[in-house]
Amino acid sequence: MKNLFIFFLLPLFWTPHINAQRKYESIAQSIGLESIDKFRSFLALPNDASKPEDIFDNISWAKSELEALDFEVKTLETSALPLLLANLTVKKSRPTLAFYMHLDGQAIDQSKWDQTNPYTAVLKEKTENGFQPISWDKLRDNGAADYRIFARSSADDKGPFVMLLTALSYLKKSKKLPAFNLKLILDFEEEQSSPGLPDAVKKYKDQLLADLLLILDGPVHSSGKPTLVFGNRGIATLTLTSFGPLMPQHSGHYGNYIPNPALDLAKALASMKDNEGRVVIPGFYEGIRFDAATKKILQSVPAEEKAIKERTQTKRNDLVGNTYQESIQYPSLNIRGMRSGWVGSEARTIVPATATAELDIRLVVESDPYKLIEGVKTHLNGQGYTILDHAPSKEERMRYDRIIQMNAKVAYPAFRTDTESKGGKWLNAIFTDYYGTQAVIIRTSGGSVPISPFVSELGVPAIGVPTVNLDNNQHSPNENLRVGNYLNGIESFLAILTTKY
Repeated sequence: MKNLFIFFLLPLFWTPHINAQRKYESIAQSIGLESIDKFRSFLALPNDASKPEDIFDNISWAKSELEALDFEVKTLETSALPLLLANLTVKKSRPTLAFYMHLDGQAIDQSKWDQTNPYTAVLKEKTENGFQPISWDKLRDNGAADYRIFARSSADDKGPFVMLLTALSYLKKSKKLPAFNLKLILDFEEEQSSPGLPDAVKKYKDQLLADLLLILDGPVHSSGKPTLVFGNRGIATLTLTSFGPLMPQHSGHYGNYIPNPALDLAKALASMKDNEGRVVIPGFYEGIRFDAATKKILQSVPAEEKAIKERTQTKRNDLVGNTYQESIQYPSLNIRGMRSGWVGSEARTIVPATATAELDIRLVVESDPYKLIEGVKTHLNGQGYTILDHAPSKEERMRYDRIIQMNAKVAYPAFRTDTESKGGKWLNAIFTDYYGTQAVIIRTSGGSVPISPFVSELGVPAIGVPTVNLDNNQHSPNENLRVGNYLNGIESFLAILTTKY
């Protein structure tokens, strides 16, 4: 019992002092620990976004939980997987706040995970030899806030959803109501860029309208301070494939004679950036300007360059912006994967037939995504490549010296909400009053969420309320959620839910 009491006093969020305003702290920790079994049962449901058959059990689970909390739940059919829309009307005259979350997850590579099943949650403690499994009974130990729950989607994005469910469940059991009407929008294909969402926003416009949209996704600032995110970059994807011989050829017979497509593609990719990581394609950064107000916002974010380098073990960084926060205000051009021939124990002495690179462009509000894509195409033309949107025919292969097949797609654009908007001031006031410190204001997050249609089509201002730890390995093997962040997220949602908008 003594250890349990000490654990409840542990600070789970950055605080400059003990704040008497934190009336939900012990409540959140108590109900949070009680909710862990439910969280584990949800994590146990596979949710690979590329496997629709995985998703429907997740939809049923979420629907059942929300109906138990008196939400009216509707299934909104889209051109792809459905959305769930859950409404809780407290009083018609009150404002309606929408909460967006996604409950699908990235694919898993079992060989890269340090546990038998990435969907079976494992509690781990950090040691000198890395994170080691421990019993779930140790959740009540002194220091348990720093334990981690390892499972796919623990942080991205099932964790925030269960935090919100736990806060709402407490209010119901206490016979209390939220201070505003609630609308939950659950996306089950966000990791596939939510292909059905843009048309669904138009189709169900009247049902999706709200006074403010809160996005429950992403990590808090590296300082651990409460964080508000006022924008996200959009995303476009490109697939580039270069072509060599029709079939792989013996490198002894044909090396020095048949051009190597991997080398061609490597040169094409390298030509797009200078040695400092800046894109050299004309107009790629066009329109990006920082006025005095913007500079003040960016400079107010606690410096994180040292922490990033320590965490990622990288000495140098690209010089697109003067700081990390400046750098993510620009569009980025990233090589997210490459493939040609075979490697490792499967390596073969061949000139490969093709080489393929997958790229993503993170978009900002100031950029026209189609102009950026066209800029890549124009640049490659200038480097001597013929650009096709299909695999070349025999006639095309014999006509052109260098061919690259390029296929591009704009998944969704960027969005940004004014940091001085009503919703921004309201949320910042909640965190300032509750935690005794102003939130870290992020003008634009580096990551992407597909909610820009809500902003552009519905005119709903959107703000991110991240809760998970920065080092959560989202999208990667060994994804995890820090226990302290899980419990504190519940506390933050209780503070938000009980404050009038």
